[in-house]
Amino acid sequence: MRTLYQKFERLLQSTTTDFKRYLYNKIPWESRMIGIIGARGVGKTTMILQHIKEKLDSKKALYVSADDMYFGVNKLIDLADDFHKNAGEYLFIDEIHKYPDWSREIKNIYDSFPALRVVFTGSSVLDILKGSADLSRRAIMCKLQGLSFREYLKLFHNHDTKVYSLEEIIHNEVKLENIQHPLPLFKDYLRRGYYPFGLENEMNVRLGQVIVQTLESDIPQYANLNVGTSRKLKRLLSIIAESVPFKPNFSKISEMIGVSRNSLDDYFAYMEKAGLIGQLRNESTGIRELGKVEKVYLDNTNIIFNLAGEKTNVGNIRETFFFNQMRVNNEVVSSKKADFVIEPYTFEVGGKNKQQHQIEKDGNSFVVKDDIEYGYRNVIPLWAFGLNY
Repeated sequence: MRTLYQKFERLLQSTTTDFKRYLYNKIPWESRMIGIIGARGVGKTTMILQHIKEKLDSKKALYVSADDMYFGVNKLIDLADDFHKNAGEYLFIDEIHKYPDWSREIKNIYDSFPALRVVFTGSSVLDILKGSADLSRRAIMCKLQGLSFREYLKLFHNHDTKVYSLEEIIHNEVKLENIQHPLPLFKDYLRRGYYPFGLENEMNVRLGQVIVQTLESDIPQYANLNVGTSRKLKRLLSIIAESVPFKPNFSKISEMIGVSRNSLDDYFAYMEKAGLIGQLRNESTGIRELGKVEKVYLDNTNIIFNLAGEKTNVGNIRETFFFNQMRVNNEVVSSKKADFVIEPYTFEVGGKNKQQHQIEKDGNSFVVKDDIEYGYRNVIPLWAFGLNY
């Protein structure tokens, strides 16, 4: 265990606390067991190390990664036992999905050591969600999304901006202190600002690795799929990336990539859970998860630029950004008359020359325009919706 503690101390010393994700203060850290899920690279590891550094006695805490070589010959339950015997109180387990039969051992730890608080994270949303059903009575599950435009402004440029409610945004009450021209920053965010590692020089390489690992490792492992299937998933992602926004014709797509209709439904579900795509459903059922899929977007605009390059469609970029940013705090569904509905409001998204004839003048309908700095009446700048979390 000495090696584990040494690795933990090195990581803790290199962890900075000047920037924290939106979820940091929403997590009930005092709970006995917490699961933090999210796509690869959104900052889960940094967040838990920040909590240890700021709030806990590091002598009573231990951070480990479940893919550490230590677990090639040792069990999690045995580590928890030794840690508990040595007066440990807070155990943090990263990349838990990489540990075989992880949910059973986590349950055993919970039941065997009532005084121990456990936090686990998983980059693979798939395996975590699959195993969490067994932990529903034990673990509180929290989901972390990538950076909002507001968080990007802080992390990349050290600009502090408050979180604005949807009502404040639609009434054009948004103010960016010390930023006269938000559009250049917004365009940069769309290309590289969703992931904290966007600060690195090799951002596109790193993002490409995230996509490949998700397609070739996470999804096949979860769904027992073969290597050939991962190639079909890549083809499907490319089709979505180059679309104008993508309205699925399942029969045509099935033929294009050589799979059955039922398999295609599963592929979309796997990729959505893994954080690669978002599916916009209609409002007919009243339950978004069960509605008919009207449009399919890549999860965020950084993935679009990575996959499509110069073939990116500007309309797709705009709608992807709106859907991605607003779904954290709001239930977003498709609109029959415009693009999106967030009850009781309707939103039509477009460029600066977008007309208003598609929406009703009822006080609850808004035009969201790209390439404008400030809003007026029921016209709102697109970038403002990135300040909602």
